[in-house]
Amino acid sequence: MDRLASELHRVEALRFGEFVLKSGLVSPVYVDLRVIVSYPALLNKVAHLLFQTTRDAGIQYDSVCGVPYTALPLATIICSTNQIPMLIRRKEAKEHGTKRIVEGIINAGETCLIIEDVVTTGSSVLETAEVLRKEGLNVTDAIVLLDREQGGEAMLAKNGIHLHSVCTLTKVLKILEQQNKVASAMVMKVERFIQENVSKPSGENGATSIKRTCKEMSFGARAELPGTHPLAVRLLRLMEKKQSNLCLSADVTKSSELLQLAAVLGPSICVLKTHIDILEDFTLEAIKELRRLADQHEFLIFEDRKFADIGNTVKHQYEGGVFKIASWSDIVNAHVVPGPGVVKGLKAVGQPLQRGCLLIGEMSSEGSLATGEYTKATVKMAEEHSDFVLGFISGSRIVEKPEFLHLTPGVQMQAGGDRFGQKYLSPQEVIGKKGSDIIIVGRGILSAPGRLEEAEIYRKAAWESYLQRVGVSTQV
Repeated sequence: MDRLASELHRVEALRFGEFVLKSGLVSPVYVDLRVIVSYPALLNKVAHLLFQTTRDAGIQYDSVCGVPYTALPLATIICSTNQIPMLIRRKEAKEHGTKRIVEGIINAGETCLIIEDVVTTGSSVLETAEVLRKEGLNVTDAIVLLDREQGGEAMLAKNGIHLHSVCTLTKVLKILEQQNKVASAMVMKVERFIQENVSKPSGENGATSIKRTCKEMSFGARAELPGTHPLAVRLLRLMEKKQSNLCLSADVTKSSELLQLAAVLGPSICVLKTHIDILEDFTLEAIKELRRLADQHEFLIFEDRKFADIGNTVKHQYEGGVFKIASWSDIVNAHVVPGPGVVKGLKAVGQPLQRGCLLIGEMSSEGSLATGEYTKATVKMAEEHSDFVLGFISGSRIVEKPEFLHLTPGVQMQAGGDRFGQKYLSPQEVIGKKGSDIIIVGRGILSAPGRLEEAEIYRKAAWESYLQRVGVSTQV
C-alpha cells in the first residue's frame, strides 16, 4: 500500500491545493485517477489490487461492470486477465442500432459486480446499479480503489450495496505524510474537510437524493459530552445563554479602563482576555473588582500569559509573584515548546482550583512558526492532558474533537493587517469557514467611538456565523 500511495502521488493522481468540485465546494485535495491510463504498470497494479480485494471479500458474482469512464479500463483488465464476462454501461443510450444502454450478454437474475475508481457520495455507483437492476441483474457489491470517506459507504449500504475499498483517503494521506510527501498541516486540512463534508441519504427511499449536512454539534450539546472539561462546560453553557461567542481582548494600561470595559461590555462577551502585566497601576483590589464583574455579567477571565518555561518555573509564575494569576483567572494559556512539563506545572496549581488551560496551536502573526509539526504536537499534548487543557488558541479548527474549544485572535470586520505583521480575518471567515468557536477582538472594538455598539456588531456577526454553521443543510 505504501508503494501504491507513492505512485499515485508521483503521477499526480492526488493533488493538493484548492479545487472547486462539481458540488461547488472548495476542496484541498483533488483525486484524478484518469491519469493512470497513461502508466500501464500502475494501471495493471490497480486492477490487480481491485481483483484481490474481491477475492479476499469472498464476493460471488457472474459479471463485472465498470462505472464509466475511468473504471472501464480497470474492469477490462480484470475481466480479460481472469476470464470474467464484462458488461459496459453507456452514460446515454445510442439513438441508432440496438439503442441499448448496457452492452454485453445480460442474463436476468445473475449478479453483476461494479468496479469504481473513487467513491465520494456513492452516487455514480448507485446510478450504474440502477441501470443494471432495470436490466434484471442483481447488484449487491461494489469494489473501489479509493474511498474518500464522505458518506458513500453508508449511502450504498442503504441501497443494498456493500462497498469494499482497497484503501481510504485518510490512510493514503497518512502514508504520504510518513513519506514526507505531504505536509502535516495539509493532512490536517484535508481530514478536516472530509469530516465537515459528509453526505448522507435523504428522501423516503434514499435512492439518489443526497443531502450534505454539517456534522456540527451545538455548544449546548458539546457541553453534555462526558469528556468535556468542566470549565469548558461552564463556558459553552453561558455562551448559549448569552448568545455570545465573543472574547474581548482588553489590552489597556489603566485599571480604571479595564474595569469600565468589564462593566459596560460584560453583558456582550463570554470571555474577557487580559494582559495583566501591562497595567501600570496593578493592584489586587482592582482584580477583585474585575472578578466581581465577571461573576455579575457571567463571563470568564482569560489571562493571556503565554507560559513558556519549565514546569517548576511556570508553577511559581502561575500561583505566586505579584499577580497571583491562579487566584483570579479562569483560563491561562501556554506554548508547548518546553514540552509537557509546562502543562504539568500549571496543572499542579490550576486543577485543584478548577481552572483550565489553552494551548497555543497557531498564531495570527505573519511568519509564525506555530504550524505543521508544532501544531500537531500541540494537539497531542492537549489530548494527553485533557483533564486540564480545554482547547486551543489557533487560526482555525486544528482537531475534530468537539470536547475542545478553539479561540481565534486577529479578528476585525475588515480583513487585512498592521505594520507589525498582525493578520486580521472577519468573524464570518473565522467561525463559518475556519471552524473556530470564539473570536478574540481587541483593537476592532477598543478603537471604535462607540465601544458597546461595536462589540454588539461583532457579537451578532460571530453568533450568526455559528448558527449558520450548525443549522444549515445544503442540497447538492
